Amino acid sequence: MEKLKLPGYGVLIPVAVLLGFAPFVPEPHLVGKARMLLSGTLVRPLDIFDLFWHAWPFALLACRVAVDIRDRGGARGRS
Repeated sequence: MEKLKLPGYGVLIPVAVLLGFAPFVPEPHLVGKARMLLSGTLVRPLDIFDLFWHAWPFALLACRVAVDIRDRGGARGRS
């Protein structure tokens, strides 16, 4: 299986912070959309798209962490 090529942490962390929490004032979009999702009011297609738009950097960051943990654990098991 070919290794997944993801950007490094130096790119992913700033993008996740900037896009995930923009606009910072009065409330980050991701926080507002998560609140709407939990309360059951996230029904408009634009709001759903906005949730995915602000959450994708965190998903990529989570994939990068998972790949790194898997690779580190696999290397330890081979030794």
